[in-house]
Amino acid sequence: MKLTPSLAHFVWLCTPLQGATPADWQSQIRGVSRKGQIPQETCLNTNPSSSAPSILEAPRCIWPAAATLGEGTLWSQREQALYWVDILERRLHRIDPASDMRTSWSFDEEISAVAERAGDPGLIVTLRRGFALFDPAAAEVPPRYLLEPEPERTANRFNDGKCDAKGRFWGGTMDFACKAPTGALYRFDPDGRCSRHDDGFAVTNGPTWSADGRTMYFNDTVRGRVFAYDFDMATGTPSGKREWLRFAHGDGLPDGMTTDAAGRLWIAHWGGACVSCHDPVSAAELCRVKLPTRHITNCAFGGPDLRTLFISSATSDLTPAQREAEPEAGGLFAVRTDATGLPAPRFGG
Repeated sequence: MKLTPSLAHFVWLCTPLQGATPADWQSQIRGVSRKGQIPQETCLNTNPSSSAPSILEAPRCIWPAAATLGEGTLWSQREQALYWVDILERRLHRIDPASDMRTSWSFDEEISAVAERAGDPGLIVTLRRGFALFDPAAAEVPPRYLLEPEPERTANRFNDGKCDAKGRFWGGTMDFACKAPTGALYRFDPDGRCSRHDDGFAVTNGPTWSADGRTMYFNDTVRGRVFAYDFDMATGTPSGKREWLRFAHGDGLPDGMTTDAAGRLWIAHWGGACVSCHDPVSAAELCRVKLPTRHITNCAFGGPDLRTLFISSATSDLTPAQREAEPEAGGLFAVRTDATGLPAPRFGG
């Protein structure tokens, strides 16, 4: 789909993919069959257990930051503000949507994911080599490293991550060149223990969990796969790994994701110019939100009612012509939905 630098950028599409679909909508969906359904090989089955959510307004760019690699979206319930990062420019951003107040902090190395702390001020963050603590209210104090879990993998860096409902922080690593399968999934516990739970990824994204906490989802981005694991919330142990969703050729790659209160997964498409929403049982696509730039990187629900979906994007890898055609690339977007998100769990340490 060719994008043009005009007000037509504010295109939003969240049409259910089951049943009748306008012909012009079908022509814009890459990797979708003539009947408007996901190709059979891409999901476990085509019998959704959830209804399609609705989008209530056009997505709007609330921060035209031109981020090289926007990521790490986190809604703070106690601050009523959104944190997000520009990994490659080594910046942490914060925006209060009510006042439009924006703040940024610079770091000496890549910062890729953030979560609030439950009992103390500040954040747990993933920097290039591992887990660290940082308090934006005391920004004169540099981040304090807690652990570097893979010092032998010198070509790796951390990427996406978030906390589970028990306050354990999960973070994935990746090959900086996005080629070697050296990335892994780690769990960092509030008491400082760290354990590796999966391995062999070139680029990791996620995780997120089902609404009942019994399933964990994790993205193998380069291979275009979303995996599901049985998850024991009491012990923090994933098991029973299986392929849950395979992205269709030409539809981008699975990047960051989140879960709503109905259990539906919302997945950002790197190279696909959209966020897609999926049934938690069948993985069938229920709808998608089209955006005016191709590299969509992460998403999180926020706002007072947790019904605004905040979406990050990137300018990385765009040609000059693509950058000119996509002036809002690297921006932070917001879109109102009738779906309700889940409060982001806080780190217990």
